[in-house]
Amino acid sequence: MQGAIARVCVVVAAAILNHPLLFPQENTTLPEQDEAMMARMREHEEMLQVEQAKLEKELSQLDSKQEETSSEEDGYSWYLWSAASFIIFFTIEMCRLNQGEIRPVEDEDVFSESGSVTPRTMVLDKDVLSNFCDKCTYTSSHENWRVREFVEGFADDLLESLRSVCDREADMEVGDFVGIGSMFESWKVCKPLMCDLIVSFSPPDPYCFQFDLWCSPSSDMPPDMQGCGKIKVTRLEEGCLCGSANLGEDMLCLLHSRSDTPKADHSPDELLCSRNTSFLAKDQVMKWFQISVTKAWGRISHKYDFDVNFRNLDAAGALKIRFRSGKVIMFNIIPVVQLEDTDAYFVSHFPAECDGAPDPYWPLSFAVYERNLLKHFAKRLPQHSCHLHCLQIVTFLHRKQTGLTGKCALTNYHLKTALLHLLLTKRPSAWGIESMEHRLRDVLSFLQWSLQEKRLHHVLIGNSKVPEGVQVPEMIRKAEPINLFRSLVLQRELHAATVRHFHEMLRNAPVLIQEYTPHLSNGGLHHSLDESV
Repeated sequence: MQGAIARVCVVVAAAILNHPLLFPQENTTLPEQDEAMMARMREHEEMLQVEQAKLEKELSQLDSKQEETSSEEDGYSWYLWSAASFIIFFTIEMCRLNQGEIRPVEDEDVFSESGSVTPRTMVLDKDVLSNFCDKCTYTSSHENWRVREFVEGFADDLLESLRSVCDREADMEVGDFVGIGSMFESWKVCKPLMCDLIVSFSPPDPYCFQFDLWCSPSSDMPPDMQGCGKIKVTRLEEGCLCGSANLGEDMLCLLHSRSDTPKADHSPDELLCSRNTSFLAKDQVMKWFQISVTKAWGRISHKYDFDVNFRNLDAAGALKIRFRSGKVIMFNIIPVVQLEDTDAYFVSHFPAECDGAPDPYWPLSFAVYERNLLKHFAKRLPQHSCHLHCLQIVTFLHRKQTGLTGKCALTNYHLKTALLHLLLTKRPSAWGIESMEHRLRDVLSFLQWSLQEKRLHHVLIGNSKVPEGVQVPEMIRKAEPINLFRSLVLQRELHAATVRHFHEMLRNAPVLIQEYTPHLSNGGLHHSLDESV
């Protein structure tokens, strides 16, 4: 019995190992493949006939022995082996007949179309890349610093004016701003140079914010609201009893004077809540902030020799400054709610997004931690590292391709996330400026793999590789990872459009980099990245 089983396994293994789909021939013409296939088929046919004869002889002998020494039920198992062997042989032979219609599939073929450029086959010249970074991919640090200094000074003045127009007893209390994004992370690529500032606000006394995160054990948020939270406005219970107890005329409260009156309750509209709820509403906050900024500018406009307008009425704080010379500076002041005592903020809207999460869900931003993570790497990478150059090149290519074929699901935030993942996995010495070409290919390959798998995890949420020095909150470190490409899983057309965008970006990359690299010959006019975008 053991010999028959072993013989069946040997025949099946021989047929599979010699199957043309397992070890396909490469670099051969179709006629040569046909002749080789026919010769192998004849050879295997003869071998199978010999083995089949031997197998039938052994099976017949075993059947006779089984009838003498065992029950009839045990004999049926050998008929099952025979039928299974026939099915295996038949399947293998059918695959042989159809092998001319099937070609070997490589990993990248599943993702890319025939003839598509991949990150590993892109033609990139080291000298061109170096010149591109030195001359084109960023403006001078002096100009960057001047714009930031101006925007920060004006924002300070505008917010101080905003606080003066707000009613301290009824309106939200506005805090200081924090700079985030590419301008404050030193990888801004194209003009106009735009600063993103977030401004926290808190409710008037005696109210406070309570938070319900998606990762809370008792949270009931839908799956598409991962990374979000709800903000509830609640009234603090005052501990002093002077308002309810009769202290008498000769007794005084050390906390409150006789002239103090109990603060009246605010309506949900005054607390910027959704209708008939106690949850903070983003649309109410944006409306309040836009009105407050308009009033604040009205109080200080006489001090400045320029005009300030809203670029987008649907995005509160999207401002444009136009000087009389025609120069324009744009920046965003975004109202946010700070998550307890952390550096994470609930954001009313992201400047690059048209459609955000519906009320009462607020997306949680970790931009401050991401900036701190980049600072952490900057201290450990080589002095002249290439990580920001790689990000600048990829964002430049993405923006140029967007101008050619339109928007897709891919954003600059996805590109930065891919870079941060690679920074966490590769050793610091691999990011020297001499390795820029290889690291650029790594970033693009990581993006290609992420698009293929429809999976790109948030770099901070649920990632144990993040250094403890970045001080990401424990509840965020232990949360389940969030897939930033979840929309690509749910929308096949969106995924296909994003893949086409990425393919075209790879195909056009060498031309774009070469075209927008300055040529310093004959003192001619130079291409400028800032002027071209």
